[in-house]
Amino acid sequence: MSSTITFYIARHGKTLLNTLDRVQGWCDSPLTPEGIEVAQFLGAGLRDIRLDAVYSSDLRRTRQTAEVVLSQQGQTDLPINEVYGFREACFGSFESDFNTKMWGNVALFLQYVKMEDMYRDVFHGKISNKEALDVISKLDHMGLAETFEQVETRSQSALREVAAKETADGKDKNVLVIAHGMSIICMLQSLGGKELLKGHLENAAVCKVTYRDGKFDVQSMGDMSYVHAGRSLEVKK
Repeated sequence: MSSTITFYIARHGKTLLNTLDRVQGWCDSPLTPEGIEVAQFLGAGLRDIRLDAVYSSDLRRTRQTAEVVLSQQGQTDLPINEVYGFREACFGSFESDFNTKMWGNVALFLQYVKMEDMYRDVFHGKISNKEALDVISKLDHMGLAETFEQVETRSQSALREVAAKETADGKDKNVLVIAHGMSIICMLQSLGGKELLKGHLENAAVCKVTYRDGKFDVQSMGDMSYVHAGRSLEVKK
């Protein structure tokens, strides 16, 4: 009998580099107090969901988020499995530079006078996330920045490996994955996430995905309802 895996794929909490508005791909930084708090809200909002497994990328901001979520969710006994494939896109020579510089250069490359106009067109689907990420790869003078396809390939491969592992015993399961904004978008876009994504993924936003008989079904993208529900509850400090 086929099993169903329900994935709760969430972006990490807010970090120091997020707060400083700097590019954070393979570069890493710890959660800020605000980032810890939003992870606590997420964990509290997931209290009614019994998790069977937890995964994160191999960057500390995702593992730290997972630890906070599990503390609130009441399942600190679950091991956190770190997976390289879930890590954020590499932005090459733009890493740790200001976001305004990187995205400003992307906007100019795409012939926009204002960066805000480019953001608007990305959010409205006139420019794809693939096109924007591929421009960063072209502009990276070090040749280290990843293309959309590279991130999509490794992140989807990681998701399929986890799905295969968790379905091996034939049991239905709830699986938490803590990853990153761009890597989640790359992972889920061609699986059905493109039509559901209405903007950028906020910190601790959840994308719900089910897996059954070898097929993924993206049910939601960027859902903040778990955070909002957790905020209304008393969280453990």
